[in-house]
Amino acid sequence: MASAPVDTSTGVWQSKYLWVTVGAVALIFLAAIQSLAITTVMPVVSDDLDGGALYAVAFAGTLATSVIGMVAAGAWCDRGGVLAPLTTAVSLFVLGLVIAGLAPSMEWLVAGRLVQGLGTGGQTVALYVVVARVYPAALHGRVFAAFSAAWVVPSLIGPFLAGAVTEFLHWRWVFLGVAALTLVAFAMVVLRLHAWPLDTDDPANGRVAPRLACAVAVAAGALALSLAGEAGAYAWAVVAASVVVIAFAARPLLPRGTLRAARGLPSVVLMRGLIAGALFGAEIYVPYLLIDHYGFSPTWAGLGLTSAALLWATAADVQGRYGDRLGNTRITLIGSVLLLSATGFAAITALFLLPPWVLIAGWALAGAGMGLMYPRLTVLTLAYSTPQNQGFNSSALSISDSVGAASTIAAMGLVFTALAGTDAAFPAVFAIAALLTLLGLVPGLRLGHAREVSGRP
Repeated sequence: MASAPVDTSTGVWQSKYLWVTVGAVALIFLAAIQSLAITTVMPVVSDDLDGGALYAVAFAGTLATSVIGMVAAGAWCDRGGVLAPLTTAVSLFVLGLVIAGLAPSMEWLVAGRLVQGLGTGGQTVALYVVVARVYPAALHGRVFAAFSAAWVVPSLIGPFLAGAVTEFLHWRWVFLGVAALTLVAFAMVVLRLHAWPLDTDDPANGRVAPRLACAVAVAAGALALSLAGEAGAYAWAVVAASVVVIAFAARPLLPRGTLRAARGLPSVVLMRGLIAGALFGAEIYVPYLLIDHYGFSPTWAGLGLTSAALLWATAADVQGRYGDRLGNTRITLIGSVLLLSATGFAAITALFLLPPWVLIAGWALAGAGMGLMYPRLTVLTLAYSTPQNQGFNSSALSISDSVGAASTIAAMGLVFTALAGTDAAFPAVFAIAALLTLLGLVPGLRLGHAREVSGRP
């Protein structure tokens, strides 16, 4: 029997979905604010708590434990409803923020960040499953476009707002304020979700313990990667060992065939990790280059990324409206060319010391490319999923994100350090990003089609 047509005239903002959309977008927004703000305030926090030795761990620990949260939330969602895992994840996120905000020492702050990572990973996966079970497939693109847009405002105001809160109040309110607002946003979602039938009729029943053990191993490997630079002469040995551990431990957490770019969902997940590594690895060197070579202040260097954030949101909206019409292959090719062009402009600017506006304008293309590809890969993941594996597939996509970014950042950091003081340092890291973008075309041209086109099976 044909399914009833979906009213997309008002899309995800129609009254039926309004409070779920507002609450979910607010949760994404607050997670983005916190993520961007911590980069600004951590030097102050470290100085205040005399915690320079644990500075890197405060960042790496959150990323590492998020993998465990992703796997746990995904398995929980596949075994029934989504409210319990979402509630647990948000609770851990808030608890971690409170521990960090009240921390009497750097050790306590790192402990809070570890707990926060569990919640962050679980929250992301649970929200993906909410999208799969609440919204019709025809609206998935628009939901994820809204999620992408929720990162734009934080990228514009997050660092400035965090600095102002730290200067006029205290850095602790960067953590405690987000914790309080997260509870409000969660209330919007959870009160409305009680009216939806979110349980699956045929829950998954596979073993969870082995997957959790693998997640812990991946988390340990990711943490070791982030700390590899501290190993001195043995840094590359630590990287090699960590990559081996991650590769073996991640295999049960990813769709079969991911590492060999099998057609369909495995290629979707693999491509996400490659382009995440290219973008997030290179992006941290854009403001660095503006400060180091052109004398920009940190504030103005950060604003150099604004154009990329704006084009990301614009392109995500285009994908949400016209993604089915463009098609997966065209989106892959256009997005990859834009991202490759951005890394090329960055490398050439660094190599020949071109005017800084070339770097800023060129890097905006990276936002446009990611805005097309990033949400589309999430839409495809849900389209390839069933109620029995929505959690597993969503967690696999998030794990690919985290591991791809962490591995690339670690490798770029070692290359940059090895070439420090030479004219090749910045071009080298942007060249690595360009290579990853080209590699992303291998799975990108094998994405296939599932039920994403107009919601058809």
